Parts: sequence; structure tokens; C-alpha cells
Amino acid sequence: MPRISFPKLGGGTLAVGGPGDRHTLFVIYRGKHCGRCKPYLNKLDSLLGAWQEAGFDVLACSADPEEKAQADLDEYGWRFPVGYGLTEEQMRTLGVYVSDPLSPDETDRRFAEPAVFCIRPDGVIQVVCLSNGPAARPDLEELLDGMKFNIAHNRPARGTV
Repeated sequence: MPRISFPKLGGGTLAVGGPGDRHTLFVIYRGKHCGRCKPYLNKLDSLLGAWQEAGFDVLACSADPEEKAQADLDEYGWRFPVGYGLTEEQMRTLGVYVSDPLSPDETDRRFAEPAVFCIRPDGVIQVVCLSNGPAARPDLEELLDGMKFNIAHNRPARGTV
């Protein structure tokens, strides 16, 4: 997993990639304009304790500017750290799909389509799910169950590109 960092709501920065002490669940969401992102992140918030108990740090990020990301956090009250300002260069580095807005009413900038990365403490991506649209996202309970199995059985990362 390439090492990237981005600003965190409330101050400071968030970073993913590279070695760490715990596993990481990194969710990229489309942004404030996306009606499908909020229920998904709400579900993640409801499962936050289970993910943390399984040994994961959980964080999410979008390409939204600070004010849009903060408005979502204020409205939904997610307890996991939320980053903002994901750049197009970072999106490309991560290999996520990048979309143009369909109209100025949707949003005012290019944005990342949804992606979920499960990253091992050694910085290797154990599981990745990239979507080219808002409707395809992994089930968070099923993913957690699978990751618990992978950890318990010391399963290697699978597949090649």
C-alpha cells in the first residue's frame, strides 16, 4: 500500500500505508453529494467497535474540501477519523476510479469512487474493493468476518495484478 497522508477533520493529518501497529480499514467515499455514502458510513460507524476489537484502526476520506466533509461529520456524528482533500494524484496512486461530476448540481470537482482497503500491519493490502460507481460496496459485516478469519489463520494476501 503506498504511503499517503491527508488532512483530518478536527486538525492534524491521517496516514495510510507503510508499517504500523494494527490493521487498517481505509474507506474512500465519494463525498457529501453521494446519498449512498451516508448509509454505508453509518453502517461502518455502527460496527466500529467490532472492527476495533478485531484489531483495526478505521478511517475514511473523500476528495471533499474541509467544509463539505465537516458538514457531513456534523450531521452524522461518525466516531472514526474522517479525512478530506484527497487529491487526484493520490486517487491515481491508490488505483481508485476517478469521476467527473455529472452536473454542477452534483458537485464542483472530480471525486473518487468508493473503495475499501484492508491493510495489514506490515503495510500490505490484504483485501481491496474498488468500485466504479456508488452502488457496489462490500458488506462490512461479511468483510469483518473474512478479515477475522484471515488474521486468525495468518492468511497471505492473495491475487496479482
